[in-house]
Amino acid sequence: MTMTSGRRAALAADLLLTAIAAVSWAFLAMAGIAALGLHLLGADAAGSLGPMTAAVVVLAVGGSITPSGSVEAFGLTGAGAHTTIDIAPLGVSLTGALLVGWVFARSLRGSGAAVPGRELVARAGAVAVLFLLLLGGLAWAGSSTVTIDGSGLGLGSPAASGGKGPGLEIPGLGDIGDFGGGLPERIAGLADAKASVGFSVRAGASLLGGLVWILAVLLITLLAARRAPLPRRWRAAHRTVRPAASALRAVLVLSVAAGLAAAVGAASGDGHPRRVLGAALLGAPNGVWLGVPLGLFVPLRGTASGSLLQMLPHPLDTLLRAGAEQSVTVARLAELEPLVWLLSLACALLMLTAGVLTAARTPRGEGGPVAFAGRCGLWLGAAGAVALPLLVLATRMEVGASLSVLGVDAVGAGLRLGGSVPVAAALGAVWGFGAGVAGALLACATGAAGRRASPYARGVRPDGRTYPDLAYLPGPYRPSPGYRAAHEETNPYLRPPGAAGPAGGDPFSAPTQTSPGPVPPPRRPRGPSGYRYGSSPVPPPDEPPPAPGGRR
Repeated sequence: MTMTSGRRAALAADLLLTAIAAVSWAFLAMAGIAALGLHLLGADAAGSLGPMTAAVVVLAVGGSITPSGSVEAFGLTGAGAHTTIDIAPLGVSLTGALLVGWVFARSLRGSGAAVPGRELVARAGAVAVLFLLLLGGLAWAGSSTVTIDGSGLGLGSPAASGGKGPGLEIPGLGDIGDFGGGLPERIAGLADAKASVGFSVRAGASLLGGLVWILAVLLITLLAARRAPLPRRWRAAHRTVRPAASALRAVLVLSVAAGLAAAVGAASGDGHPRRVLGAALLGAPNGVWLGVPLGLFVPLRGTASGSLLQMLPHPLDTLLRAGAEQSVTVARLAELEPLVWLLSLACALLMLTAGVLTAARTPRGEGGPVAFAGRCGLWLGAAGAVALPLLVLATRMEVGASLSVLGVDAVGAGLRLGGSVPVAAALGAVWGFGAGVAGALLACATGAAGRRASPYARGVRPDGRTYPDLAYLPGPYRPSPGYRAAHEETNPYLRPPGAAGPAGGDPFSAPTQTSPGPVPPPRRPRGPSGYRYGSSPVPPPDEPPPAPGGRR
């Protein structure tokens, strides 16, 4: 096996393990939250908890279910139950999205300073494929039948009324007796009716919705995970998009945590605390994230009727009780309850917090506070223009239910509520720019600007390396380590002034003495031959000529 094939095999194993961990943990957590919420609501008393849990998880990730049913009353058949459900339990959705995003972002940290584009696509594709496979299994399992006892409709029988005989009691009018020739007996007979409401998951629409959901979660993760690498062409996002996106994500999750804390407080003083907690587990983000666009002056339109009015908080239930479609704004709600203006104040503080976080996570760079505030406002405005319409789309709800007996609607309920996406985009940009500028100026004044910027945003790798990877590989670019560790006993430069050395004295503590100048080198005396050390050799003198006559 070559080095290339071994690296590919290791990368493939890493991709598979990451996908398994992200998808399995997310589905297990979503199923646990859904089952606990349904159990606290008492839904498992009417049907099997397993299929209902699967159906709720499918709804949470963008799926769709088809309800159907029939009612048997008076010994006759042919009655029908008509139900429409278009609402996502965002408490389950948020749990799965956070787990998928956390595991996916952590898996990218081992790719170095920049993750290759092909590897990023492969990792996202592995997560998406495995997610759709498990979603297909839930779509197959999410079909069941819920049986509703007619006695729970509140239409008591004669026996239940204390043996007073047939009668019809209307709230506010009292018992009007045998009105309509025995009609009260027939209505009271609904107490013995049994409604079988079935539901099944639409596989095709659910898989398509699940694909959109998982791709959106992965994209948001890439834009908001500040400490995960990106492809080299996306490096600018570390300094521009990611600080604003991560700040908005943080404040939105924090708002959900505050909503859950408020639900716990409300459950402690409620007569049915289990129902309050169950509804909070499934739908706390629905209520909180619906209030954020409303508090930022995004107009909503809705209508409600029947028992679903009891699900709405005051004064929204009073405004929609008229039956016709109503425009829901902060001003109209404040006419019924002046404290609603506190919602706008809370949402403004939420955006200001996002602005401060954006400034703290954005590098200062060059330029003054005004230029820095302009950059923060620009990118937070762009993030707000995308986030606020997503909140409007995610919290849009439409629920309708009716039990028809012999062509007469015995029970009816409906709820439809949603906002305008274009208006939400415009207001999100305006609020984001204003909050970004104000938060950046506040961060500059307090010294928090750029203090929480990620290493990638500052141009530094998380491991502290500033040179290319080649500089840290074994080779000629890597400095050789020392042959031994330096100690104070052997290195005088590691000892503080005045410390004694190994010889017992400190020669470096003596006062410094000045010298008049450099000492010239000693001069060597020249010999008789004039030869100096280092000079060329001198040849010996010639012999004198012989004396006349042959004598020396």
